[in-house]
Amino acid sequence: MKKKIQHWLYQRADNPKQNLILLGIGFVVFFLGMLILGAAEFVLKSSISQEILALIGLIILSAGIILAAIGYISLSVLRIIRFISDDKHD
Repeated sequence: MKKKIQHWLYQRADNPKQNLILLGIGFVVFFLGMLILGAAEFVLKSSISQEILALIGLIILSAGIILAAIGYISLSVLRIIRFISDDKHD
């Protein structure tokens, strides 16, 4: 099990283009959530629909943060771990 996870992490670290795309998608989704949240705050008057739209915006914003964090960690930390590792991987 440990070898499978380690192999998956090394494989994830060896795809910088894919990780950069994931980081970019995370930023776009984050800003889309911010736009929805801003629209809920400044465009709609106080109502239940404003709160529902704000909740949707927060969920989208959170998903963007998670995607961007995975992309960033894969680009930086996993690459450093990959280079420091003494093991030879195919």
